Amino acid sequence: MAAPGVRAASAAALARAAGWAQRRTYHHRDFSAGEIASERAERGLGVSVCLPARECAATIAQVVGELLELQSAGVIDQLAVIDAASTDGTGELAARAGAEVYQEAALMSSCGPVLGKGDAMWRALSVLRGDLVCYLDADTEDFSRDFVTGLLGPLVREQGVSFVKAFYRRPLGEGSAASAEGEGGRVNRLTARPALALFYPELAHVRQPLAGEVAARTELLRALPFACGYGVEVAMLIDAWRELGLDGIAQVDLEEHRHRHQPLSALAPMALTVLATVARRLERDGALRSAGAERAAAHALDVDAHAPAERPPLSELEQPAAAGVPAPGLARDAGAGRHDEP
Repeated sequence: MAAPGVRAASAAALARAAGWAQRRTYHHRDFSAGEIASERAERGLGVSVCLPARECAATIAQVVGELLELQSAGVIDQLAVIDAASTDGTGELAARAGAEVYQEAALMSSCGPVLGKGDAMWRALSVLRGDLVCYLDADTEDFSRDFVTGLLGPLVREQGVSFVKAFYRRPLGEGSAASAEGEGGRVNRLTARPALALFYPELAHVRQPLAGEVAARTELLRALPFACGYGVEVAMLIDAWRELGLDGIAQVDLEEHRHRHQPLSALAPMALTVLATVARRLERDGALRSAGAERAAAHALDVDAHAPAERPPLSELEQPAAAGVPAPGLARDAGAGRHDEP
């Protein structure tokens, strides 16, 4: 049984989480494209949108088209698709639609093979020129511009916010939109949120810790390590909280998000990766220790066997991204060439 002091500390953290949710939860309708375009221009804030993409031919052209409308309206400056060598023509379709397209393996190639979506997101920072970065899923069906204005809104309009997470409903199929029991995001509901409530209670009211839609200040992203695989979103959330505290984070209701779902058979490995990623941060924070030497053979925690590899903060590196691409930290207006969800 937990000691009274531990219970009191947990209750206090949960109370702080509830207060944060009241202060820092927004709806995409709170922010208009016109307001964002005007205010970011006044403050001189550049905005880059990044789409990690793997085999997204069915959706990429529509997503790029909507984002280019926002570019024309002055909401964003740069749209970069980071293609994972898709065989279905995703990269070609994105380029034809008007996006900058980079092959992920060409970015910071001296770092070795690309190790997953999180690695692609990390490498993308070497070619993203904005002061603010918005990561979006490239396989979103019926993509809405509200995704971008909702995520950018708190960064541009609210003082002290540097990291924004999305939350939404994810219907599994037609007719399930109104039923919470029919929603996707199963690893989010059954693994990520309970793990955060137990081990990081100040983050207990983050509605969608595993959402791939996130916006942040580039300075912050370059200061964070990136988990390379499926744990990237929960790792980034915990690390951002460590850097910023609760009030530096916001969440935005994007209403409904439709994209492809993983089969049930794939969810257990994903859940294990999420738990191992959280466990790695607990180890780093000194809150979780491996079993003692006398029990190591049978009971030692083998977090590294399940947690994804991680890339260090990009700010610690000075590395050219690819031939002809400026190194991180060089002038943001240098020209970009033409060049996922796992």
